[in-house]
Parts: sequence; C-alpha cells; structure tokens
Amino acid sequence: MNILIITACPSGMASSYMAARLLEQAAHELGWQAWVECHSPLVPGKAFTREQIDAAELVVVAASTEPDLSRFAGKAGFIDTLQPALNDPKGWLQQAAAQAAPLSAPVTSSSARPARLVAITACPTGVAHTFMSAEALTNTAEQLGHRIKVETQGSVGAQNALSADDIAQADCVIVAADIDVNLSRFNGKRLYRTSTGAALKKPEQTIAAALSEASIWQGSQSQGAAPQDEKAPGPYQHLLTGVSFMLPMVVAGGLIIALSFIFGIEAFKEEGTLAAALMQIGGDAAFALMIPVLAGYIAYSIADRPGIAPGMIGGMLASSLGAGFIGGIIAGFLAGYSARTLARHIPMPHSLESLKPILVIPLFASLFTGLVMIYVVGGPVAGIMAVMTEFLNNMGSANAVLLGIIIGAMMCFDMGGPVNKAAYAFSVGLLASQTYGPMAAAMAAGMVPALGMGIATFLARSKFNPAEREAGKASFVLGLCFISEGAIPFAARDPLRVIPSCMAGGALTGALSMLFGAKLLAPHGGVFVFFIPNAISQLGWYVVAITAGAVLSGVIYSVVKRSDAHMLAPADTR
Repeated sequence: MNILIITACPSGMASSYMAARLLEQAAHELGWQAWVECHSPLVPGKAFTREQIDAAELVVVAASTEPDLSRFAGKAGFIDTLQPALNDPKGWLQQAAAQAAPLSAPVTSSSARPARLVAITACPTGVAHTFMSAEALTNTAEQLGHRIKVETQGSVGAQNALSADDIAQADCVIVAADIDVNLSRFNGKRLYRTSTGAALKKPEQTIAAALSEASIWQGSQSQGAAPQDEKAPGPYQHLLTGVSFMLPMVVAGGLIIALSFIFGIEAFKEEGTLAAALMQIGGDAAFALMIPVLAGYIAYSIADRPGIAPGMIGGMLASSLGAGFIGGIIAGFLAGYSARTLARHIPMPHSLESLKPILVIPLFASLFTGLVMIYVVGGPVAGIMAVMTEFLNNMGSANAVLLGIIIGAMMCFDMGGPVNKAAYAFSVGLLASQTYGPMAAAMAAGMVPALGMGIATFLARSKFNPAEREAGKASFVLGLCFISEGAIPFAARDPLRVIPSCMAGGALTGALSMLFGAKLLAPHGGVFVFFIPNAISQLGWYVVAITAGAVLSGVIYSVVKRSDAHMLAPADTR
C-alpha cells in the first residue's frame, strides 16, 4: 500500500518530528510504501509531489491542528491527534487503514481563512524572550497559513517596526509583552494581549486566541489613561517596566565602577585621577539614577508620560531618604496611580485640556507623592532597608547559603517567567544599597539551566535525537551569556524532569556563590563580565559555583531522561 503521512504540531517542539519518524518506521514494518510530510520548526518542510499524491492509496494525518487537505480531495484518509500515533504507531496505522473515509475539500470559514497579523514582543531585559517569542509567532503563523509581521522592542530599541500601512491592513494585533508598550497607534484595531512566555511556549494557541478573543482597543494617548479592560497591565507588569528601564543604568554603572577598581580598590578616593572620574560616572551618576528611573518608569507604565515627572521625583526622594529600591517601588506606584486618577477624574474646560498632561498632573501628582514619601513612607521604609541591608551584609554562612538556595531555585523555576523575574528584580534592587552578593547568586544560577541542558546532551548523547543535540549546543552558548531561555525547548517538552534538574543545579550554584562570598557589580553579561577586572569578587570560586550547578543539572537530567533515540533515529548508533 502507498500511503502519505502528515504530522503537524507547531507548538510541540519535537512532537511532530517524532511522530513522523515513528509512523514512517511502522509503515515500513507493515510492508507499505510511505512518504512523509512533517510540519515542524525542527525540520525543513518538504511538500508531497503531484506524483506521490496520485500514487497514494491512503492519507493519514496526525496533527494537533489540521493542515490544508484540499489537495487530497477524494483520497481515502484518516485524521487523528498526535498522541495516539506516538503511543502505538503500527496499531494506529492499521486503525487508519480500517477506518479511512474519502476526504472532501474543506469549506473555508471566516475563522479558518488566512489572516493578516501584526505583533509586538517585549520583555524586561529585551534580550531572549523578546526575540524567541517573535520567532515562535512568525514560524507558527506561517505554518498556519497566516501573514504576520512582528516588531521586537528589545534592548537595542524597536526592530522590524510596524508601519502605519502594516497596522491598517492587519486583521488583528498581538501584543506579547511583559512590560508596558505604547499602544496608541492601534486605536480602533482588534487587539489581544498576552505574555512573551505564552507566545513562546504556546504560539499556536496564542494566535488562535487572538483571532477569536481580540477586542477593539481604545486607548487615550493624550491623558495616558489605559482602557479599563480585563487584560490591562497589572502591578507586576508595571514593576517589570520600571526594572527594564533601570537595567541599562545598572549594567553601565556597575561596569564603570568595576573599571575604576583596575587602579586599586580605593584608588578612586584620590581626586583628579581617572579612577575617581570613573567612580563619579558609575557611582555618583549612574547608580544615583537607578531608583529615580525605576520609580519614574513604573509611573510611566501606569499613567503614560504624565507619570514620569512625579515618579522620578518620588524616586529621588526615596533615594535621599534612604528608602532604597523598596521606597522607589512605592513612590512609582503612588505617582502612577495618582497621575492616572487625575487624568481620568479631574474635569477641565476644553480650552485648558492641553495643560493637564504638562502642568496639572505633574504638579499635583508630584506634590502628593512627595508629601507621602516624606511624612508617611520614607522613615519606616528607610528603617526596613537599613535592617535588611545590615542583615544581608553581615549574615552568617548558614543564612547566606539558605538565601542562595532560594534565589538559585527561583531563577531556575520558570526560566524567565514571573518567579525568575521576581528573584532577579530583588537582586538588582539591592545593588542600590551596595549589597552585591544576591546579584552574584542570581546571575550564576540563571546561567545553570541552559548550561545544564547542553551538558546533558553531551553526557547522554544516545538519549537525544539529532535536533535535540543541536539545540543542546545552542543552549550551552546561551547559558554562557546568562540567557536561561536556552533551556526552554527542553523544559517545554519534558517539564517534570527538566525543571527539577535545573532547580537542583541552580540551588547548588546559588548556595555556593553566597558561601564563597562572591559579589557582582553588574547584573548581566554572563561570562563576558568575567573579563572585567574586579567586576566579580572571588572570581575563581564563582566559576566553581557555576560549574558545579551546571554539571549537577546536566548529570541529573542525563540520568532521569527517557531515551528517545531508539524511536527517533534508529539508524543513528553514535
């Protein structure tokens, strides 16, 4: 019998590829001639030829989303989901032959017709999730027959920017962002909001939800008022927006401070020297702006541009009062929500409406935020920060190890998700109080998942298919760059084994980093920071901590992983 095998699972990583290989092998065991068309990001697509279609006696489809079958009209066919085909390939093919029915040309409905989509992706650091989610949406949309253009708002600014014509022609707008982005240009368009993690891990479901659930967006650019809908950004997203704008300031400041240490740890104290100038740039300028920028852009996320001035004023007060990053966060929310309340509920004559965003809102929101910070928030929060800083800087080995375990495990739990970002934001915030140990533990642990998966594909090579082994190489490189998301393809396919393995390694790395007394002045950069003199204290032991955690994760996963090699590549005996 001549059969055509189609497998499709755009969001299932290797699932489509696995099913294709298993069914092809099963067909050969049955004595059938099989041709395979695999719809998967892991392999290049190769469509059936006209001659193969004409010669086929049976068309079998194992797919999580049904592809276009109009070219097979009149052929005997069988359509099912992927899992039964993966569980028993030979039995599934025999069932397909027994239950096959003629395929008819599909009726195109409005929901199934190709759509024109535009999208924006943005994450707090603007490095990994931003671009990986954009790639996932692009590849999946193309496989589903849709046209899409994705604008990435990464650390280097907007790339592949959407034009007015792109937006005008779009049927739907997808905003996959963990931070606030300007949506005023999409007024009147159907818009769907989600996170970068959802777009990366479930791009097919994201596109389907966007086409079916998107609602008309009506924002207000002039007053900075976000529409009151259930998908509007919440406090967590506002916080991440502030952190994303603060990060470049912290990275630049930390590295410049580290450069001043090249001339000696206390060389900056001698006025007129280059070391003193570098310390003035990094410590007196960049680090001094950390908390005001954090507060200002939290307020910006809440109230748009009118929130920036009161937010930064509140942040500067938090810094001068000693309230640290906690005071800055409070100031940002006070300024943002007060500015948004003024924008929405203070009536003004139409002739004076233009004064509201540049005079009325900044003035009264700044007064409110400043007075609350000085008379209510500043003192108590400054006391809390002083106690916490004293504790962190003088804690014993047991407490340091416990904190390192917590930070390390959180950094590896969801690899760029909310738990990871919470641990990272906490560690970055402590830099403003000259507390550098937690930051070292956070970056070290954040490198472990991707490094560990790369090591696992090397240690247990026979358990991984060729595509996974290639992904392991890329994952290792990403891990060196402190991009935890390199492990996501492995976690998405096998979460119950990958995540605990990564958390074990991350907890070990975090504990060792804190135990060794490692301190990190710059909150990003991976191994590239290692080459900046004095950017990391206890560098040798720091490398040991990272290596130990990565090897532990790699060894654990290489042991517990189920082997797929016998199913995926029977001819590959390497």
